[in-house]
Amino acid sequence: MNTRFTTKARRGVVALTVAAGLALGAAGCGGGGDDDKKASPSASTPTAGGSKPSAQEGQTSQPLAEVKGPSGLLLQITSAERDSGGFVTVNGNLKNDGSEIVTIPAELSGNETEIINNGRSFGGATLVDSRGKKRYYVLRDTDGRPLTTTGFSALKAGESMAVFLQFPAPPASTTEVTFQLPLFPSSHIKISG
Repeated sequence: MNTRFTTKARRGVVALTVAAGLALGAAGCGGGGDDDKKASPSASTPTAGGSKPSAQEGQTSQPLAEVKGPSGLLLQITSAERDSGGFVTVNGNLKNDGSEIVTIPAELSGNETEIINNGRSFGGATLVDSRGKKRYYVLRDTDGRPLTTTGFSALKAGESMAVFLQFPAPPASTTEVTFQLPLFPSSHIKISG
């Protein structure tokens, strides 16, 4: 077979495949017309046999700790839960308590090159077990990304965002640790579970 003919045939097959993929993608992303105007049930309305509430939904309104950072940032830690896999997950809310937009400081990511290379995060946080004389750093996945909330840059006045951080669990006998985050004061928190 002629090489020129084979090359043209391959190009045609590739072009047809790309066009079909784009058409399917556009159909999947297309607007729903009148369907968008119909009322949808609220996400917070429980349904029979629905999913269980998240860890934060079952928490009381009283935070474990509340620390003020720079530029009116307020971090409320709502839970610190030990799980059976050997981890402690800290949940909370970061709020802009000021009257102007605040750029969230890059220092919260810490100073480790691998974590910084993965964008903004709470990778600089640690848990300190003073009784056991150990410091626990935020866990990372196999690609070096920290297991924390990521992808944030600024908060408008009064705006808040849910945050989470995952650490290795201290021994089961340790129920209180000190939570540290760059630019924020340290705070003692109790671990449940």
